[in-house]
Parts: sequence; structure tokens; C-alpha cells
Amino acid sequence: MQRDAVGTADSGTGTSVLAALRTGAEREWGPLVRAVRTGLRGRGLAAMPMTICATFAILAFQVWQQSPAGAAIVEQLGVVRASLPLHVALSRTPLSLFVPAPDLPVWGAALQVFVVFGIAELTLGRIRTLVVAYAATLAATMYARQGIAMGPDRFFGLSYNAEFVRDTGPSVAVVALAVCIAWRYRARLTGAVLVASMISEAFALPNLAGAEHLVAILSAISLAAGAELVNRQTQRTNAALNAVLLVRRRT
Repeated sequence: MQRDAVGTADSGTGTSVLAALRTGAEREWGPLVRAVRTGLRGRGLAAMPMTICATFAILAFQVWQQSPAGAAIVEQLGVVRASLPLHVALSRTPLSLFVPAPDLPVWGAALQVFVVFGIAELTLGRIRTLVVAYAATLAATMYARQGIAMGPDRFFGLSYNAEFVRDTGPSVAVVALAVCIAWRYRARLTGAVLVASMISEAFALPNLAGAEHLVAILSAISLAAGAELVNRQTQRTNAALNAVLLVRRRT
């Protein structure tokens, strides 16, 4: 009897833990999962053409830059360095997002873009996804120049060697989009883990990429919070206008 009671208690505890995990997972990811399912329903991958194009662009640039002639063309089209004149760097920034690091496995970058860009396209929309991705990449490009000018002795400054580091790839856009998605769907734990991991990376491996990931986080929070404030203010303004119109109709 005692063993049966212990077994029943253990079973009850296990059930409670599973129920708590389900509740936590639903609270954390439920709204996001439902939004993704709604976006994919009836269309599948056809619902995210921008993501498909971005993924293939990364693979194409990777193949292209493997030959000397192709590498020279990719360098002219989409490779950004802080040592470049500002107008040249800005002209290359849009395509730099799709130029992966030649010495790293391209599948990692392609998978990141496919998953994160895909979720963003389905939940945030194409325009917002493009705005966040480009704004974060542009902010990182501008920060690199400022960080080098500040020097390594100042907070958030960069080593002078970073001036010649190749500053390309989708990671900044991916981080920014992930933060915006977590913010919009209130995936607080996911967002906190992402931010904490990026901060840890920046301190453990202080380099240009790590610092730019922090810039991506700040950019994403600024954009998400700003959009939320504008949306709230718009709703309040509309409510006030509707109230005024209602009063006028009654009078």
C-alpha cells in the first residue's frame, strides 16, 4: 500500500510538472506558433517568397565568391569595411546582408535566414521585416566606423584593426528580427535568453561581430518600442476623434 501511495504521488508530481511545462510553453510560444500556422495555411512556402529569395541569395553569393573572379565582383557589390569611404560602404550595405563569411559554413547562415526571416515575414510582414533587417544592418555599419574612431580604450569602442575586417553577413539582421518577434509576441523568456547570449558572446569574444550584435539588439528594441508607442497613440487619437464625432452627432 505504501509503495502504491508513493507511486501515485510520483505520478501526480510528474503530471503536474508536464502540465506546468505545457502551460509555460503555451504562454511563451503559443501566440507565435498560431501566427506562423495562420501565415502558412493553404500556401506553404509560397507564403514567404522574400525569405526564399534571401536564402538563395546567400547560397549564390557563397558559390560566386569561391572563384577569384567571382570574389572580386562580390567584393565590389556587397563587401563592407570600415576603411571604405562612407558613400561606398552605404551603397554596398543592402547586399552585404546576403554575403556570407567565406571561411564559415554557409549552411548556418542560410538556415538562420530561412527560419528567422521566414517567421518574421509570416508574422511581421514583408515591409516590416525589410525595414528591421536593413535598419539594424545600417546601424551596425555606422557603429563600426564610430567604434573604431572611439578606440579600444573607451566603452563600446573597437580595436583599430577592425577597420579592415570584412563586415558582411545576415547575423545582425537575424538578431534584430528575432528580438522584434519576441517583443511583439511577448516571448519574454526567449527574448531574455537571446539578449543574454549575445551579451555573453560580446564579452567572451570581444570583436566586431559581437559588438554589432549588441547594436542589433538596441536597434530592434528601439524600433519595436517605437512602433508600439505609435500604435498606442494612434489608437488613442482614433478613440478621441470617434468620441468627438459621436458627441457632435448627438447634439
